[in-house]
This record gives sequence, C-alpha cells and structure tokens, in this order.
Amino acid sequence: MPPEHDRRARPGGRRAPRPSAGRARARPWPGTRRRAAAEREARERARLAQGVRFRSVYLAIMGVVLAVAALNVLLGSIGVINERRSRPLTEAERARYVAQDVARRWHAWPVGMVFPEELQYTALGRARQYAHRVGVAPEAACTAALDPQVSSVLGRYGCRTVLRATYIDQTAAFAVTVGVAVLRDEEAGRRAATELPVDDRVGVRPVAFPGTITDTFGPAQRQWTGWTGAGPYIVFSTAGYADGRTRQSVPPEEALNSEMPPMAQSIAGRIARALVEPPDVPRCTRGDAC
Repeated sequence: MPPEHDRRARPGGRRAPRPSAGRARARPWPGTRRRAAAEREARERARLAQGVRFRSVYLAIMGVVLAVAALNVLLGSIGVINERRSRPLTEAERARYVAQDVARRWHAWPVGMVFPEELQYTALGRARQYAHRVGVAPEAACTAALDPQVSSVLGRYGCRTVLRATYIDQTAAFAVTVGVAVLRDEEAGRRAATELPVDDRVGVRPVAFPGTITDTFGPAQRQWTGWTGAGPYIVFSTAGYADGRTRQSVPPEEALNSEMPPMAQSIAGRIARALVEPPDVPRCTRGDAC
C-alpha cells in the first residue's frame, strides 16, 4: 500500500508548522493600561465624593435636629426659671387670689370664724350690744334650708349648700337664724340677688335647738326675713320672738318690734362682711420678697 499521505504536508514537501499548545495572549498597550487606571481612579473618586455628599447631608440634618432640640431645652429651661423666680403679682393675679380665697372660706374656715360665738350689733339709740350663738346646724342642701320660692332661684345659679346658725339678742327677747347660701361664683351671686323675691315671709328656714331658749323657733315663729349679697354668698337672716309667738298670733295692727329687723340685719351683715373681707395678698409670686 502506498504510504499514508501526510495531510499536514504542504506542496513542495514541507510540513505546516504545528500550532502552539496554548494561544499566546495579547499584551495590552501601555496607553490602554493608563486609561483603565484613570477610569478606576475616577470611579473611586466619584464613589468617594458621593459618600462625602451623603455624609455632609446627614451631618447637616443631624446638626439642625440637635440645634432645634437644644433651643427647645434652652427655652424650656428659661421658662421654668422665669416661672419659679419670684416676681410681683399682676393685677389679674391679685384679683384671682382674692376671689379664690373668699370662695373657699365657707369650708376652709373653722365654724367659729364663719359663725362667731359672739357678735356685736347696733341696737336702737346706736347702743352697742352683743348677740350670742345658741348653736350651729349641720350643713344642708339648698332645697332643705331655704323656702321653695328662694331655693328655686338660687338653684339656677349653682347653689351648693347652706350653712346655718341661730343667735339670740342680748336681752334674749329675739331669736335669729343666719343662713349662708354658697353659690357658684361671685357673678352668680350678683345675678341671683336681682331675682330673689321681695317678701319678708320667705328666705332661710329657722333652726331650733332643743333644750335652749330657741327650742320653739320655727317657720311659724319668724316675724321678719331679709338677705344681703356678699361675693359668691347670699347671707339670709330670719328673726322672731324667743317666747314662741307665731306671726299669725300677732295682731295686724300691732307693729313689729322696731329693734328686731335692725338687730337681725346687723348680725347677718357682720357675718357677710367677714366672709368677703379682702385677704392680705402677697406682693410677689413667692411671698413678699421679689
């Protein structure tokens, strides 16, 4: 057989060169390396700049937040310091202090301050005499201590309660029950006073104390009734004879004892004036040292 033909042989008897075992890699040009490095550096700079911008924005926002918080704390501290620092009271604060002090006296004061054991009054001839307290009744609802014609009016203005005490004059001839009606506020007291009925037969109901000279003093025995406004209070008084005489038993032609109404008005007036007497108002928010 003819020898096997060498396929790699070229015409002329020369063999084609053998390919190398591995393909030779192209070596980049120096300029290409520099451009790649420059691009990487530019990308790094861009990322760095972006990070710096984000950090700057974050720090700016946090700076604003911290500045606002610090300002709030500073203003709050200044407000607290100013509030706690002693300063002169304004006219509105002084008026509010007086109103609050007067409005709480009916329950803040002891019984002996609301209804003193002894009260001076002016009798006929401007003679000074003294009424003596017989007893103090328990606190009562307005509807229980006042006649319906009166309690219906006071109820519209926030009547809270009624305090009552009974006195006798210096001669022990008259008995007087004084009733302090506690209203919502001073304005309510003024408005209620304009609507009270003008009738000396209705007002506060008398309080009798068994075993005393007033044990027969009841609604039928009262001869005269009056009232006076005092801030958030309306102070009633009702008077009668201590011997138990009823109003009906006194003949119409017989004049009422002329000493009775002035005596009852004087006692009630002294109690009313004490309840609304202006207190000593401190000059400053923390006493008298500003």
